[in-house]
Amino acid sequence: MSRCRTYRYLLEPTGRQRAALGNLLVTECELYNAALEERRGAWQWERRSITYFAQTAELTELRSDRPEVLAYGVTVCRGTLKRLDRAFSAFYRRCQQGQKPGFPRFKSVRRFDSVQWEDTQSWSLDAEQRRLCLQGIGHVKVRLHRPLRGTPKAITVRREGRRWFVSIRCVGVPANPLPETGREVGIDLGVQWAVATSDGQLIAAGRPARRSADRLAVAQRELTSKRRGSGHRARAAARVGAIHRKVANQRKDFAHQLSRSLVNSYDLIVHEDLKITNLVRRPKSRKDEESGIYLPNGAKAKGGLNRSIHDAGWGRFLSFCTYKAEDAGRQLIAVDPHYTSQRCSSCGHLEAANRCSQAEFRCLACGHRAQADVNAALNILGAGRARRGLVPVKA
Repeated sequence: MSRCRTYRYLLEPTGRQRAALGNLLVTECELYNAALEERRGAWQWERRSITYFAQTAELTELRSDRPEVLAYGVTVCRGTLKRLDRAFSAFYRRCQQGQKPGFPRFKSVRRFDSVQWEDTQSWSLDAEQRRLCLQGIGHVKVRLHRPLRGTPKAITVRREGRRWFVSIRCVGVPANPLPETGREVGIDLGVQWAVATSDGQLIAAGRPARRSADRLAVAQRELTSKRRGSGHRARAAARVGAIHRKVANQRKDFAHQLSRSLVNSYDLIVHEDLKITNLVRRPKSRKDEESGIYLPNGAKAKGGLNRSIHDAGWGRFLSFCTYKAEDAGRQLIAVDPHYTSQRCSSCGHLEAANRCSQAEFRCLACGHRAQADVNAALNILGAGRARRGLVPVKA
């Protein structure tokens, strides 16, 4: 069975190619803002909607008026217009679902860091020579640290600090099934322990943001002391961005290694179907009706918990497990998370007082004792086995 996969590689452009790539970002940012202004003006003054296809048809008029916009090919321009169209589609979807609309905004040149080629025109990849040919840029060296599988169909070039990366979207990627191990596991995600398995393993959380908090605070204080528009402020902002990128890379690396270890070791992986967006939602304000004063609502403590949840990177870890399990032929099951930490994995007794502390579980009915997260992982595995029609596992 073939699949669609995206491979990410480091680009090594020359000085002139870096300047050309930077100019490409500026040009596409201008096109994005102009297309957004056209849509806003058409609706504000004429109550008329402009579609993606109508805007792509107008690109031919730029050949005489703005030839520099099409110097990099029409494909990258269509990718920019498609990016804007996706932003409007997401805006309409949020309006229909009653969420916060979030109308598309104009982009600053400093924040416009990626461009897309939505089809195979205006670019080509030579895997043997390790070169990526981009129209208007030239042959850029690519560090192919792993082989490219499947047929390349689209690319995205992104700037991250002083580095450039290319993401190549491929179709027809063959599956890579792994031999069966005959093992099954339930995993409980947490803050202190990144993963607690039903086998009794406790894997400590990496917490990269907490480890870099002091360095980040110093860099941010230096940034606030610099004058806006100065070179010192630009360099200070670059240092802050470098720390944030390092934290993100550490979190991603930890999630990759942990998900790969689980997929290689188990045929069945069961996890909780967590609604992470709801878990990190800020508490509602409480207002005294008589005095009009806002009462304490635990927002400070909840904010610390939210930072820890974001630092753990549950969503990214589960996403990595999903695509790796699909590629390896493993089964990944999400179960209802309610009461998994309060139910005894031995006798099934459910009571909130069973979890006497954050780390200890003691059943008030049968006296079963266990590490609290491991007990929850056993319950998660039992729920997953029940969904498959198998006998639930017990401690």
